[in-house]
Amino acid sequence: MVHSADPLPALVGFATALREAGLPAGPQRVHTYLEAVQSVDLADINNLYWAGRVTLCADPDDLPRYDDAFAQWFAAEPPGPKPVTVAKEKKARMAAMSGEPAGDGQGEQEADELRVAASDTELLRQRDLAELTAAERRHLRELLATLKPQPPVRKSQRQRPAKKGDLDPDRTLRAMLAGGGEPVKLARRKKTTRPRRIVLLVDVSGSMSPYADSLLRFAHVLVRNAPQTEVFTLGTRLTRVSRQLRQRDPERAMLGAGEAVPDFAGGTRLGETLRVFLDRWGQRGLARRAVVVVFSDGWERGDPALLGEQLARMRRLAHSVLWVNPHAGRDGYAPVQSGIAAALPHLDHLLAGHSLATLERLLVEIRDA
Repeated sequence: MVHSADPLPALVGFATALREAGLPAGPQRVHTYLEAVQSVDLADINNLYWAGRVTLCADPDDLPRYDDAFAQWFAAEPPGPKPVTVAKEKKARMAAMSGEPAGDGQGEQEADELRVAASDTELLRQRDLAELTAAERRHLRELLATLKPQPPVRKSQRQRPAKKGDLDPDRTLRAMLAGGGEPVKLARRKKTTRPRRIVLLVDVSGSMSPYADSLLRFAHVLVRNAPQTEVFTLGTRLTRVSRQLRQRDPERAMLGAGEAVPDFAGGTRLGETLRVFLDRWGQRGLARRAVVVVFSDGWERGDPALLGEQLARMRRLAHSVLWVNPHAGRDGYAPVQSGIAAALPHLDHLLAGHSLATLERLLVEIRDA
């Protein structure tokens, strides 16, 4: 397929086959893949293999599925042995970053550069957000802009015609009258779905300040792709920033949110601010049957018992309550902070949120909630 005059349909079809195999080969990665293959010699199957592997695979677990799909689609064995462990794959990536090109051809040098770029992006996805340099933060903003969140859905009371489902007596009766009284065909119906509301509560206290900017940019991506999302900041007071984050330009949205929040890098009273949220917005409908996500490290200056009471109220209202703690992704972490200890009995999940990779997993948790 790849030796035809126009290899584009075959390459796009290969990306479609990867998606059917379970790889997240979205439009952005497919676009990068097509740009990559333009820089290599397609007559060499090795170049084609590596161009797809470094641009379409996002996780070591994707490699076996990629190899199988490559072998079936191009009728060629993948070059080199398959990696058997994550550690060996990471070691190979580091060698690609520091090693010299093996060949003198321009195509091989381009392939090496692609491997380096893909390795850099993968390493950035795993890096702690608080430890990024200014250049890495700019790259992170570009990666955040490529995220395509899928909002969770819930069943609506409205129903629509369907091939399978409950009997629709009205449509069946009308069909009988139109057919002279004979029940020729039974009409069916089923309930439709509608997006479920998402509520993000972002702690912007001093202990969370290294993560606040990235988390608010993540919230901006959710608001832009799922308009039913509401965002509040938690500190010494509660601030609603949904309107500011609905602006299309992320920099203007962040500027508006910064001007609206008066307590950036201050203290935090999680129990009191959650009570204000529930009394003013949550109890009146904003939290009902919603997916509520709290971003906080759990350091509570107020009464931890009050925090536990408010989360118990929220759990009775919400469909699901998730707590994202940036420190939960570190080795040896234990939920011993006063706030986390009080909140844990009322949570559906305690998740890590210290890197882009963990935020991508959070999107899956929200979608599947």
